Parts: sequence; C-alpha cells; structure tokens
Amino acid sequence: MEIYQLVTTWLENYPLAHTVISLSILILIAWLANWIIKRILIRGIYRILKTNQLARFSSLADSPFINRLANIVPAIILSSGIILVPNISEVVVTVVKNVTSAFIVLTIALALGNLLTLINDAYNKRPGAHMKPIKGYIQVVKIVIFAIAAILMIASLIDRSPLILLSGLGAMAAVLMLIFQDTLLSLVASVQINSNDLIRVGDWIEMPQLNADGDVIDIALHTVKVQNWDKTITVVPTKRFMTDPFKNWRGMQESGGRRIKRSILIDQQSIHFLSTEEQQKLHRFSLMNDYLNEKQKEIDEWNQQLAEWGREPVNTRRVTNIGCFRAYVNNYLKNHPHIHQDFTLMSRQLEPTPNGLPLELYCFTNTVKWVEYEGIASDIFDHLLSILPEFGLRVFQQPSGLDMREFSSQIGPQQNSQSWSPALGETSST
Repeated sequence: MEIYQLVTTWLENYPLAHTVISLSILILIAWLANWIIKRILIRGIYRILKTNQLARFSSLADSPFINRLANIVPAIILSSGIILVPNISEVVVTVVKNVTSAFIVLTIALALGNLLTLINDAYNKRPGAHMKPIKGYIQVVKIVIFAIAAILMIASLIDRSPLILLSGLGAMAAVLMLIFQDTLLSLVASVQINSNDLIRVGDWIEMPQLNADGDVIDIALHTVKVQNWDKTITVVPTKRFMTDPFKNWRGMQESGGRRIKRSILIDQQSIHFLSTEEQQKLHRFSLMNDYLNEKQKEIDEWNQQLAEWGREPVNTRRVTNIGCFRAYVNNYLKNHPHIHQDFTLMSRQLEPTPNGLPLELYCFTNTVKWVEYEGIASDIFDHLLSILPEFGLRVFQQPSGLDMREFSSQIGPQQNSQSWSPALGETSST
C-alpha cells in the first residue's frame, strides 16, 4: 500500500511522466490484446475450420477476413482507453478517437471485401458457375461498400455527421457520373452479357479489331481477359462486347461437330466425258460401282427418248469425270468414320475462276478438338488429291520454276530449226 502511495505521489509530482507511462501501458494493452487474438484465438479457429468435420469451411481459414476483423479490437481499446490517460489534452483525445473510428470503418470495409471475394470463390466452385459469373456484381457491391466507407471515414476524421456529406452529393452527381461513367457502362454491359448469355468463362471468342482470338479466362466488371492461342493475354473492356461485333464459337463446341469448308482447284482443261474404257476402270472403286450403274441406267433411259437425234453423241447425255469425282467425294465422306453424318454433307462446284474450277467440300467432323480436326481434314484432302488422277483430272497450280525449266528443256532441241518472234507471236523456220 505504501509503495502504491509512493508511486502515486511521484506520478503527481511528474505529470508528463504520468501521461507517458499511462499512454505506454494503454498501447501495451492494445498490442497484447492484438497478439493474443491473432496468435492464439484466430490460429485456434483456423485449425478448427481445417478439420475434417468443417472441411467445407476451410476456404474461410485461407481468407484474411477473420484476421482483418481482429484488427478492430486494439482500435477499440485505444479509442476507449485514451480518455483514461491523465493530463492529456482534449485535442489529442478527439484526434485518437476520430482516427481509430476511421480505422475501424476501413477495417470493416476491407473485411467485407474479403468476404465478398470468398463468396465469389465459393460460387465459382459450383458446377455450371462459369455460365453465370457473379464477379461483376461482386465488384459493384465492393464499390458501393468502399464508397460508403470513404464517406464515413471522412466524417469521422472531420468529426461531422455523414449526413452533411451526403447532402452535398446531389450537387456532385454530374461530376460523379463523369468520373464513374466507365464503371456505369461496364455495369450495364455486364448485366446484358449475363442476362443474354453472350459470353462465359471458357468460351472461344474472336475479336479481330482488338487482336483477341482465344479462350475467355476471366470476366470482371471492367475487363474481360482472353488468352490467345499464342498464350498472350488480351484485355478487352467489358463495354466493347456491347458495341463491337465478336464471334463466339460456343455453338460449335456444344454441337460436337466442326465444319470443314475447303476447295480443290481443278484444272478445267482436264474435264471431259468418260469413254467406255474409263468407265470400266472406275467400276473398280467400291464407292463408285452403285453410282455408275444407276447413272448409266438414267442416261440410257434419257437417250432412248431422243430417237433419231440420239445417233449424234453431241445430243446425248454422257458421264463426266468431274461428276464422277464429285459423287466419289460424297460417298467417301458418307463412309468416313470421323465425319458427322447428321450435319450438312456435300461437295459442290463454285464459280469457275482463272485459277481453276473450285470443288468445295462442306461437311463437319465428329470432334471439335483442334488438333484432331486438323488431322482429319488433312487426311481427307491427302486422299482426294492423291486419287484425283484416277478420274483423269488435274489440280491447277501456277507454274513454278521447275515447270519453266522442264518447258525450256523440251523446246531446246527445236531452237536450231525454229525461231520465235515476240512481236509477231509466231514461229518461223530458219
């Protein structure tokens, strides 16, 4: 008791030391409370959450949500205990209370932000969550929370009612609209994207004007991240999906078939009617036998109706090598194990060009995997290009250097007996 009286008397004689010691004890208590809560209480909670019985709440232990809430305790101790420090001015008390109040508001806002992130992560683990992402809405809620927190923090720091600040927001509405116009446009775009199901995480999209061609890996409020096929990342503003055209390949991926639409350029000078001998050779093909028999029967019936006019071959119908090849292509595709038989399947002639007659294949593979698709398409055209000469057809291609050398070697022996005049465009004997 005597020691207490001596200490009290000494502190009364030294008020500054009394204030410093009391303030130090308050800070020590706040630090000790923070240490006990974080090192003992929170660690215990984390261990409980990671047990097998509460495994579904293990993500809460990995989130800083609980840890941030623990920061409120030392702030409350400082705010409540500052008035107990002797010989301290009212200004310091007011400043400490205002700062701690603002800190508590900021801590709660950050904790709520972590909680919303945790909710978004938990939602993304649900099956089909990529079809309706909520990340954009979560970001909007975060913006609202931090905007309210900013107002409350400013009100706490200046020791004024937040209603005074809110009353001035009406005059600042135009300024806020200008500042947050991108956010508002992105919010509207996010709502339309989700409601109309325009894009999802995992969709393959193309936006050539923004050099985006790949899979969507993230959909946020302001941006959509696209991982291109060369592994680069293109960041597209969300609002651009409502103003710019883009292609979504989701329909192809969900259908189970991918289109082949390529052409073989046929040398038009190789197209002719088939002779009887050539038709007999084509009967060797199992895919052509039924077609040739049915076609010949149809032609014979037609030609019999011509009577006298049928004596001239020019008036009769005959089988062409290009028609037989087109029939072979159709039958080949119908019997191909990797071609989807329930989708459109045909071969057709396009408009003749200076580079030959395009014979286009239009069909769908029964897989949408890129590597498998390219392999199937290449195998089909490998076969068709190789078997084309069996029908007496040639592929058109521009003359190459080898073609010119072969041409020169063929006309070389004739140069001694003939000369060619470029001006007249004719040859003359020498």
